[in-house]
Amino acid sequence: MGLDELRSRLDSLLAGQERSPDRRAYTSGLHAALVEFKVALGQSRDGLGPAERELGQEQQHLADAERRGRLAVGIGDLETAGIAEEYVLRHRERVALLERKVGVIRDEIAYLEREYEVLAGRYQSARQGAGPLPDQPAASSGLPDHELDALKAKSDRAASEQMVKAQLELLKKKLGKQ
Repeated sequence: MGLDELRSRLDSLLAGQERSPDRRAYTSGLHAALVEFKVALGQSRDGLGPAERELGQEQQHLADAERRGRLAVGIGDLETAGIAEEYVLRHRERVALLERKVGVIRDEIAYLEREYEVLAGRYQSARQGAGPLPDQPAASSGLPDHELDALKAKSDRAASEQMVKAQLELLKKKLGKQ
C-alpha cells in the first residue's frame, strides 16, 4: 500500500469518525488507523533491507568496473578500458538511483513513525476520555468528560430500568397478577 493511499484511507476514516459524537466509534477508528500505520511501517521497513542490499551489490559492481577499467588502461587495452567505462557509467547511474530509493524509504519510515506517534497520542487521549471529540464543542456544564460519560451511562441505565419495569408491569397486567 502506497503512502498516499494510506494517508487518504486514514483521512477518510478519521473524517467519518470525527463527525460522530460516539467516543467508542472514534476510538475504534483511531485504533484501526494505528493498525494500518503499523502495517505500512512494517512494509516500509521490510523494503529497506532489500534496497540496501541491492545498493551494496551495485556499489560493488561499480567498484569492480572501475578496477577493471584501471587495469585495462594499465596494460594498454583501450578496447577493454572503453567497455569498462561504459559499465562504470551504467553502475554509477544505478548506484545514484538506488541511493535515492534508500533515502526515500528511510524518509518514508521516519514520516510514518512521526505520524504513528501523533496518532498513538490521539488514541491514548480518546481511550482515557481526555478532551472533547474533534470538531465537537466542549461541554458547557464544566464537568470533565469522564464525569459526563459516567452521568450519561447512569442516565441510560436508569432509563433502561424504567423501561424494563414498565414492560414487567404490562406483563403482570396481562397475566392478571396485579
